[in-house]
Amino acid sequence: MRLRGLELLASAVVVLSTDGRVRWLNLAAEQLFELSAKVAVGAFFARLFVNGAAVDALVEDARANAFGLKRQEMLLERAGHEPLTLDIIATVLESPDDALLLEFRELDQRLRHDRESHIIDSAQANRELVRNLAHEIKNPLGGIRGAAQLLETELDSPGLREYTQVIIKEADRLQALVDRLLEPHRHPRAVADVNIHEVCERVRSVVLAEHPMGLRIERDYDASMPELRGDKAQLIQVVLNLVRNAAQALRGQGRIVLKTRVARQVTLAKQRHRLALELHVIDNGPGIPEAIRDRIFHPLVSGREGGSGLGLSLAQSFVQQHGGLIECESRPGRTDFRILLPLS
Repeated sequence: MRLRGLELLASAVVVLSTDGRVRWLNLAAEQLFELSAKVAVGAFFARLFVNGAAVDALVEDARANAFGLKRQEMLLERAGHEPLTLDIIATVLESPDDALLLEFRELDQRLRHDRESHIIDSAQANRELVRNLAHEIKNPLGGIRGAAQLLETELDSPGLREYTQVIIKEADRLQALVDRLLEPHRHPRAVADVNIHEVCERVRSVVLAEHPMGLRIERDYDASMPELRGDKAQLIQVVLNLVRNAAQALRGQGRIVLKTRVARQVTLAKQRHRLALELHVIDNGPGIPEAIRDRIFHPLVSGREGGSGLGLSLAQSFVQQHGGLIECESRPGRTDFRILLPLS
């Protein structure tokens, strides 16, 4: 069968014979249904599921030439596994041995793609807005500080000079804030081979030193993880921002998990990648407040008293400069920040 090119598809593809047996399936199908080709090939596909009658009906219709191409939604469940809500495209094949090609997409996956596009577009618009705003603020801010310094030299009263010191200190604080807003645009990236586990270990040691009592940072590393091309300093800052946020949400008392995995056939920024790094920062804290859950990567949005609201925005900017994306799922008792970075 000339189907090897279908291995490159993100969607799961299964080819059935005229009697409904599996003739071939791609890697995405093995991952989706959590079964190996050795188990699936030769088996009746419908019987792999507790509710496979709908698959049998498709095979019957294909055999009777009731359609050439058909699209429908279907719920399939394997024993002991979560049910999958799937969008299915069924194509009748002209081969004498192969009756039907089934292409499966999780409906949740389609929603994830829409959400990813929204995150990328929103982050880009926010970056442009913030960069323009920061440049507009920077010049008058320098003038305010300079005027306060000149005024201070003309004042004889120590009490009045206290007021000018307040102006100068507040101007310096705002200048530091503006510098952080402009940080992703200031320096060229120093790209080299990076071991993500070295990055995680550096961050782990720093945060544990900041919270020596009551905080656990557990490792769940994939030892087969290859190196990636990236700016090590930026990646350290990304992971540090996420882990520090988690530690602060836990108030130094709780559990954080650093988990790495290799993801296959991943689409990032509308580009297909054969392999990607998947890094999770998971904590068992109270979760992100629902009111800001959809805006946590926007600049100046913070769920913490006294927070600047820049840490997650900067982390997202740095990751997107690497061609990747940060996603978040949060509920009380579990918050999972997922960093995706292309490997190939």
